Amino acid sequence: MSKSFVHLHLHTEYSMLDGASRIDDVVAAAASDGQPAVGITDHGNMYGVLELYEAARKAGVKPVLGMEGYFTNTSRFERPKRSEHEIFHLTMLALSNEGYRNLIKVSSSAYLDGYYYKPRSDWDLLERHAKGIVATTGCLGGLVSQMLLKDEFDAALQAAGRFQDIFGKDNFFVEVQDHDIPDQQRCIRPLLDIARRLDAPLLATNDSHYTHKHNAEAHDALLCVQTGALMAEEKRFKFDGDDFYIKSSAEMRHLFREIPDSCDNTLLIAERSDVEIETGT
Repeated sequence: MSKSFVHLHLHTEYSMLDGASRIDDVVAAAASDGQPAVGITDHGNMYGVLELYEAARKAGVKPVLGMEGYFTNTSRFERPKRSEHEIFHLTMLALSNEGYRNLIKVSSSAYLDGYYYKPRSDWDLLERHAKGIVATTGCLGGLVSQMLLKDEFDAALQAAGRFQDIFGKDNFFVEVQDHDIPDQQRCIRPLLDIARRLDAPLLATNDSHYTHKHNAEAHDALLCVQTGALMAEEKRFKFDGDDFYIKSSAEMRHLFREIPDSCDNTLLIAERSDVEIETGT
């Protein structure tokens, strides 16, 4: 297997304006690094999927099409008080044309009958449209990590097991990230324990909201535009550090050198992904 790396966790983020990446630039960055594939997982929508598909094909890079959906641990039909309502992140990637259609169904239903502050999916919706989809525990905002941050390991293990039951043993990955954020580092060891207990594969990803490291300041300015804040304000929405860019294969291999299979598995998913979109009709 090639030792290259596949970026599978790109947030172009059309809906919230917290992504400063242009798709052509992202594809070019992946291609120049010799990466065989590049993925897209916009928050809660699939608006950028077709653009990435066409740009990747043109560059000779395989497109991996997905979404980082919003998920509720209760029911998408419930409308609780906002202060009592939690929304989690869930990374999903299409392996096949059927999986791509199921992602569209999940996204559409999340908007049509699950929209409450965000377009939300739930256990029921995932169970009905899981075929052909690879899913992960998600980023720090995922249900499993959020439970771990509350020191609820058993509940986190149970939630991960339920996702595994829905998507299948080969199609559910325990996702690990490291942007030098204390909460992420606090979660890594328990996530590895969950993976071991469930015999679930690991997946190393990098949350990418801009293409190059030097874009971090411009991205911070974009967040200020979105939130109506000034960059001088201390208490405003901002990202910790400048690691949210398209990292090279070498950087990711070094970062996760203690668990190299987590990088190998990005290639495994890319090899398994086979989505063909008919265009021009």
